[in-house]
Amino acid sequence: MNVTAAYRYGIKPLTFAACATPAALMLLGAFDRGPMNLGADPVNRLIHACGITALNLLLITLLVTPLRQITGMNHLIRVRRMLGLFAFFYALMHFTVYLWLDQGLDLKAVAADILKRPYITVGFTALLMLIPLAVTSTNAMMRKLGRRWQKLHRLIYVLTALGIWHFYWQVKKDIREPLLYLGMFLVLMGWRLWHRQRIKAKSAPATVPERT
Repeated sequence: MNVTAAYRYGIKPLTFAACATPAALMLLGAFDRGPMNLGADPVNRLIHACGITALNLLLITLLVTPLRQITGMNHLIRVRRMLGLFAFFYALMHFTVYLWLDQGLDLKAVAADILKRPYITVGFTALLMLIPLAVTSTNAMMRKLGRRWQKLHRLIYVLTALGIWHFYWQVKKDIREPLLYLGMFLVLMGWRLWHRQRIKAKSAPATVPERT
């Protein structure tokens, strides 16, 4: 089996299954009365689980490029789109559970929350920024947008930072977990800056000393 077939019939299905597992567990927890039960406050538990899963997948999506550059496994790029789309799915579910189960589809109350509660403003902004990335994730849109596609999809850096900020503001006392996410994000961004500078240094023409 060649590399392309291995990714198509092996890595991609496994990636899909791994990304879908949190949703399956949440669905089971919503109906289970045993150890999978969501507890005394299932709505907040679901909101938190969807948000954390979206944030995890955003960071994993950002991890693909460094892994590809370090290992030389360029075919890793084939799963990046799926990871990003699942991140959008869980972010959308995060907002949908809040809108439907927490606010009872009261759009006025939701709008008031977005305007008055800064952490919801930040989170909603990140969700809005994810929408054009999901819509333009197809090969056809990549060809149509050309270089603009790459510029547009750099929004993932900003919206991931906003997602972490949203998480940090939501936590009232123990900020260790959002700070851990911030640390991982800074490492991933630091790698990108270092690698870019390294490529520039390699491509720069060598200077020839002047003769005296």
